[in-house]
Amino acid sequence: MKQNGWTRSLGMGQEDVLKTELGAGIISYFAIVYIVMVNASILADAGMPLQAAMVGTLLTSIVGCLLMAFIGKSPIIVVPGMGINAFFAYTLVHSMKLTWQEALAVVTVTGILFAVVAFTSLYKVISEAIPHNLQHGITVGIGLFLTFIGLQKSGIVVSHQTTFVTIGHFDDPGVLTACVTLLLAFVLFVRNVPGGLLISMVTGTALAYLLGAAEAPEQMMSAAEPLQQYGQLFAQLSLGGLVQLSFWIAVFLLLLIVVFENIGLIASHTSIIGRPETFRGSLRALSITNVFAGIFGTSPVVAAAETTAGIAAGGRTGLTSLTTAVLFGATFLFIPVLTLIPDSAIAPILIIIGGLMVQSVKDMNFSEYTEAFPAFLIMVMIPFTYSIVDGMAFGFIAYPVAKIAAGKGKEVPKVMYGIAVLFLLNFIIYALL
Repeated sequence: MKQNGWTRSLGMGQEDVLKTELGAGIISYFAIVYIVMVNASILADAGMPLQAAMVGTLLTSIVGCLLMAFIGKSPIIVVPGMGINAFFAYTLVHSMKLTWQEALAVVTVTGILFAVVAFTSLYKVISEAIPHNLQHGITVGIGLFLTFIGLQKSGIVVSHQTTFVTIGHFDDPGVLTACVTLLLAFVLFVRNVPGGLLISMVTGTALAYLLGAAEAPEQMMSAAEPLQQYGQLFAQLSLGGLVQLSFWIAVFLLLLIVVFENIGLIASHTSIIGRPETFRGSLRALSITNVFAGIFGTSPVVAAAETTAGIAAGGRTGLTSLTTAVLFGATFLFIPVLTLIPDSAIAPILIIIGGLMVQSVKDMNFSEYTEAFPAFLIMVMIPFTYSIVDGMAFGFIAYPVAKIAAGKGKEVPKVMYGIAVLFLLNFIIYALL
């Protein structure tokens, strides 16, 4: 029987279906709840208040999962995206010198444009114009970038005057904690243990306090305190940068990343559950959530890869994402406890996620050098320049140059020529400033 809304026929009674969907929602929650602290930690690097960023992450995730439940009618879990949050903090704020308030405005404007794309056929035009190698190269590059950030936060890699980076000191309790946590996270992930990343983060936190890598506060904050601090973040986006070219370059780049990543993730999830008809509704739900993300005070959201945990547990409808939304709501009570998690327990999660993103390299075509080299530039320049936008620029400029040099200029979509010119202008403008 064809699935419709939150009903389905899988040879089970309604009670069995309800239990399966609720169970899938619970599993999805424990697979993804680590994002609350990890995302807030990265946003804090952009200057945002940590506790307030946790509240913003939760609110955005709740709204995203609710929209996915009622508009997308699918079990897809919506949370701020790893990699995109790094783009927000380290590229928009640190590299492009936007304030975090202006960066939040970039997120909201991007969300509005994403909605235009999602509610029309533009998503197909954009997706088909950018070569697949470059799309995968961006994912791999961001994965390497996240790994590098994780290695830095953990102290496993430190700066060096001559070689720029070198191995850290293993007599440091923080480094030791990070290594043990990384090993545990890897083992649990390989063994497909539900909530493995959360378990490793909790274990790493306990080890950090045991070894003296972290110190407990003299007084625990109340559950109400983060909500009180949230006033410093809610609706604090600044539209003052609307007249600046750098603002619109940031919007353009963020839109590309959000569209590429979400189209790929949603298509993968809807294919697994056998309900491709939910693709458009899911994409629209995500686009609307991204408008709210900037207002609530967080980086853009994606269809979480951890959705597969809920799908594997039998989740097929919006009831799964609705259940996860309810559990996210209960998480507000535990924010004071989550703030006790140190960087040495968070950093290994970034390394694991970076490793997952790098797997996109297997989908790349290296047999044609005019396709391979521009993608290679993106992969290596994102972490080496410590900037996603600069890394993308190298690859997007090199692509049409390589095709023209090989006498294949006609193979390059006109949109790609336009993007390459924009990236080149960005370099020229910054050189003249």
